[in-house]
Amino acid sequence: MPIYTYRCDNCGVQFEKTQKFSDPPLTRCPECNKKSLRKVYTPVGIVFKGSGFYATDHRSPSGQTSRSGSKEKSGEEKSTSSSASESKD
Repeated sequence: MPIYTYRCDNCGVQFEKTQKFSDPPLTRCPECNKKSLRKVYTPVGIVFKGSGFYATDHRSPSGQTSRSGSKEKSGEEKSTSSSASESKD
């Protein structure tokens, strides 16, 4: 359940209240008992650190280095396997 912050415009008291999404917002101040209560909206402080949060984090600048690297490896494996079969003869 989310926690909402409320502030009274009349007396200035501020408090937090855990409520369901379906619950109606509070309007009456618990201190002065007047209908001058409002929700306080604060910015959410989420900070993403590290790699892996964006699609471009693992791409090379040209986008071709990783592809050609895998082709070179497969070519090396073929040449070593063919040379190994030749040495067995």
